Amino acid sequence: MSPNDPKNGLSSLNMASRREFLSASVGVAAAALSPLQRLAAAQPPLAGGRFVRTLPLGDPQRLDDPPLNVLLGEGLDARLFTDLSSLRTGDAITPNERFFVRTACPQKASVTEGWTIACEGRVRRPLSLHVDEIAHSAVSSGTHLLECAGNTNPNNYGLMSVAEWGGLPMTALLERVHPLPGPFRVLVAGVDDAGPSRTSTPGASWIFSRDDLEQTGAFLATAMNGSTPSPHHGAPVRLVVPGWYACASIKWVDRIELVADETEATSQMQEFAARTHQPGGVVLARDFTPAVIDVAAMPIRVEQWDVQGRPLYRVIGITWGGPKPADALQIRFQTGGPWIDVSDFSRPATTATWNIWSHRWQPHEAGRYHIVLRVKDPAIRTRRLDLFFYVRMVDVIDV
Repeated sequence: MSPNDPKNGLSSLNMASRREFLSASVGVAAAALSPLQRLAAAQPPLAGGRFVRTLPLGDPQRLDDPPLNVLLGEGLDARLFTDLSSLRTGDAITPNERFFVRTACPQKASVTEGWTIACEGRVRRPLSLHVDEIAHSAVSSGTHLLECAGNTNPNNYGLMSVAEWGGLPMTALLERVHPLPGPFRVLVAGVDDAGPSRTSTPGASWIFSRDDLEQTGAFLATAMNGSTPSPHHGAPVRLVVPGWYACASIKWVDRIELVADETEATSQMQEFAARTHQPGGVVLARDFTPAVIDVAAMPIRVEQWDVQGRPLYRVIGITWGGPKPADALQIRFQTGGPWIDVSDFSRPATTATWNIWSHRWQPHEAGRYHIVLRVKDPAIRTRRLDLFFYVRMVDVIDV
């Protein structure tokens, strides 16, 4: 399956790379620490412990893993995988230059001067909205996580990032276009690369009900972390649908059309039907279920500590997604092994972004472990966790 992606002055937080984090040491006096060492020292220490190193997560035999935080490829085949391994409590924002990319800016969207969005279809009077009008009407739209529906690389799962957005609510736009009487749906389309691709089908559009747009608080984004989004992130204007997979957050929006209720799903909706958990064989857009991200969780790094002369491990992870936060997580280290309550987990205040948790772990023997998470409350829907989607592998040597 191919991966898919998507006015506030909040500053981005700096994150060190995995290599930088590995070079840090907490055993040096604070005054003599380098910036990289201070990063490690800032981790909440284990009582009586000394930080030793970070263990890599993933299969060491995989030689084809792409570098992180670097844009690779072009057009529909472009990718930038965000390095999540150094996230700490309080790291709520991904810097724009590290925000994941699933599709690079097509040539047709590289010139943005005079950019307009055609608002047409079942409306009383078609409109052509200039991007400057949208930016002028933009409001702070909050902090929201976007995750690619094809976030499948088990060595990083890096097609996921968080930004502080500003934009025009879609509900405000619909008030401007004055829909004709009767049922309708809203098609949002963007410029896309029409060239051949190894990983995707050309075409960028999604069809929503009005309720979808209202309930999610969807908006046309013109600001990202206090500045204009980069061309690869959808500038000059992209749709953001909070809580949905990023395949619905169309980039380079140039057309919004009110269509009949019985309109067929677009090619993009069909391409990502399986990855957004749609029932099989759906044809009409109205039969598609919301492309909601369920509650999910995964480890992002494993730290080795020395506590009273013995190795002790701390698993650091994130949880995200879902309309309602989980009250508790459970973790397992071996297939068929026992589920254990995550030792340091607090109910998140919001699911709009990721939240950090940790778990102290003392394996009984050296070897390879497969770390998986689940939500303790079985009433909370967790379709990807149920499929063991975010399994992370780690090799332990010292016990």
